[in-house]
Amino acid sequence: MIMPQQAKARILIVDDSSFMRMAIRSVLSKDPSIEIVGTAADGIEGVEKAIALKPDLITMDVEMPRMDGIAALKQIMAKAPTKVIMVSTLTNEGAKSTFEALDAGAIDYIPKNVTDSSDAQNIFKQELMRKIKEAIASRIRRVPGTTTSALRAAPASLTTPTRPTSSKFVGKKIQYVGIGASTGGPVALQEVLSRIPVNFPYGIMVGIHMPKAFTGPYADRLNAKCSMNIREATDGDILKPGLTLIAPGGMHTTLVKQGTQIVVRTQPTSNYPQYVYIPSVDLMMSSMAEATNGSMLGVILTGMGNDGFKGMQLLKQKGGVTIAQDEASSTIYGMPKACVDGGVADEVLPLGQIGFEISKFM
Repeated sequence: MIMPQQAKARILIVDDSSFMRMAIRSVLSKDPSIEIVGTAADGIEGVEKAIALKPDLITMDVEMPRMDGIAALKQIMAKAPTKVIMVSTLTNEGAKSTFEALDAGAIDYIPKNVTDSSDAQNIFKQELMRKIKEAIASRIRRVPGTTTSALRAAPASLTTPTRPTSSKFVGKKIQYVGIGASTGGPVALQEVLSRIPVNFPYGIMVGIHMPKAFTGPYADRLNAKCSMNIREATDGDILKPGLTLIAPGGMHTTLVKQGTQIVVRTQPTSNYPQYVYIPSVDLMMSSMAEATNGSMLGVILTGMGNDGFKGMQLLKQKGGVTIAQDEASSTIYGMPKACVDGGVADEVLPLGQIGFEISKFM
């Protein structure tokens, strides 16, 4: 009996650099499950070929002549909705453009290092293949109306109802909040934090998989759009009421107790080679659970993989409170699914309710 061949994933490459088009094609062509159906040298050609070829996934450069990647992405989402992964430079401007692209409907991004370093090129190739394979294998969901243009910061007066809805949370007390996310996280996290008022009485620590050049601009972006004070964490920072700290990219972040305070400690990745994802949500959440002795709320949002599960598991063992995003509102239901399937999620909530639920612990 001859088994039917599995259909190949059809990829369209859009980049104004002939070198990058060839580099991406070279990497992807080595995988027999992937077919390159076309290339385009700018946004206009990219839109035309997206409509004509109907690929399963598009890699899209951000900066291009005639029409840039963000404008092309918006047209593709309007005329021929497709999974799109942006290819961004590791610069401040590259970060800002990437977040605009995620708002417009891109599912993920791949940072490209413009140096000639062989190590940087190898990292790019590995990330390219990993993210494309994961995106192809996953059911991608985008929730209408959750882009940042539709979000408004919660007013400072939003302090009621004062008790969590779930009976599982009755009698539970927290002093801190830890949040983890990955793919789809930049948009999801803004949705959550925009619902939390400026007078929220607990410090919040966030771990999201991002490169070093992106976490600072991302924190600045959130700070401009949300009520709370939000910034990138530095070594020695103290978690305080009304403050949200974003774990810096390119390294790991742990939390330790010093006296009555919870203090941020940044760690080189070489100290924790067992953690694949950087910054590691598992490491951040586990250390935070230890430092707070479980008096915290752990939240896992959309993302590929299972990073965060072990941290949430330890938090549950210490009597903490846990929330996972539901499948319907997740861009990729990987990290939340691991928590739900592993029985460590007290509540499974749609994205639009998570910020409000956090606020009820006031």
